[in-house]
Amino acid sequence: MFNAEFYRVQTVISDHREDTNPLININLALLTKTKTMKYFFFPILLFPFIMASCQKQAKISDWRGPNRDGIYMEKGLMQKWPDEGPDLLWSANGLGYGHSSVAVIGDRVFVTGLKDTIASMGALFVFDTQGTRLYEKEYGKDFSLNFHGTRSAPVVVDDRIYIESGMGAVYCLDTETGEEIWAKDFIKDFGVDSVIQFGYSESVLIDGDQLICVPGGKENNVVALNRFTGETIWSCPGEGEIATYNSPILIEHNGLKLVVAMTSESVMGIDAKTGEKYWRVEQVQQNRIHANTPLYADGKILVVTAGRTKNSGMVQFQLAEDGKSVSEVWRNNKFINLMGGLIQMDTCLYGSSYLKKDWQVINWNTGETLNQNKEFGGGSVIYADKRFYCYAEREGEVALAKADPEEGFEIISRFSVPMGTAEHWAHLVIHNGVLYVRHGDSLMAYNIKAKA
Repeated sequence: MFNAEFYRVQTVISDHREDTNPLININLALLTKTKTMKYFFFPILLFPFIMASCQKQAKISDWRGPNRDGIYMEKGLMQKWPDEGPDLLWSANGLGYGHSSVAVIGDRVFVTGLKDTIASMGALFVFDTQGTRLYEKEYGKDFSLNFHGTRSAPVVVDDRIYIESGMGAVYCLDTETGEEIWAKDFIKDFGVDSVIQFGYSESVLIDGDQLICVPGGKENNVVALNRFTGETIWSCPGEGEIATYNSPILIEHNGLKLVVAMTSESVMGIDAKTGEKYWRVEQVQQNRIHANTPLYADGKILVVTAGRTKNSGMVQFQLAEDGKSVSEVWRNNKFINLMGGLIQMDTCLYGSSYLKKDWQVINWNTGETLNQNKEFGGGSVIYADKRFYCYAEREGEVALAKADPEEGFEIISRFSVPMGTAEHWAHLVIHNGVLYVRHGDSLMAYNIKAKA
């Protein structure tokens, strides 16, 4: 054991900005006497532990939860709501047109909206978690064509917020002021021919100092930028296909860190460090709409698309041991999910069918549908603390449900969204026991904490 008579360890940490690592100075001093050689090695053995404990972790608010899989790590939530629904803590109107979800970090809530369809100006709206509007800041043009409004959920990392507009531009803004730090335009900076039909809809992917996005196009299909400066770190060329409407994911498979990204015609695996493309599988269907974020579990990748052609529905791929190739495991052409997302837990998938407007439980290993329930309209889904949170896109209802392979989805509680405009497409967000519901021009915050 360490004897303080021989050594003292002094750790000094200087308080830097949150977007940099702390400066760590470790002074290891031999005091008076050395009795055995084993003590001589103590500082060397201790150093990694001190370094690890002193590292400052980045605070991130990401799309569909910390792992982009729709699962939120919240605990202590109500398992059943009152008949009238959970208490509405606060609401805000005047957010403009938008289908984008909120981002919440610390005591700040961030949401984007299209202020009007004439000037087509996108704006960032910032609230505290009590509902006080702190500021509003225009960032640039956003999407005012098909189903006009903002699309992408902002991603917040420490004191910077990253917004991808429907027009194909990435903005890095200061979270305190909304001031622009840098911006990149897919057409001007990456040679993309034009904005895709329904507008860019991805939430950018953060990997350490890298920001990864999918402009589409032949020369710069997928790119990694320095998230602090906007400078290009690497670029992965494409086959000429355009971008699609989902967000890439970052996975670690047997020591290999991979970006799994989609375009309008393919799904691909790219080395997160170098940008080298290891594999590409064609995934072409009639309307070329891939609006669901891929899922990864147990060495397998799931892709879910819309449409009615042979490549529509769901397909699961098995990664090779080294992650540098994939093989198809199964395909389910009958389950169509446009953009509501699915939850993967244990041996099952949980989500709604876009065509049938029902909720299904599907075997993760075979693709077989195990259970169906039409009690609630189809839409998006997230999960937290043993419950599914379902948001019906047509009816505008939010439901609390439980589900399992034998019984399927069982709706426990529900309420109707009382305000807002246009489609119910923004995915739900949970943060610190609060459920955030965005419906077009309006944002609502509900208390879903269990009573002590």
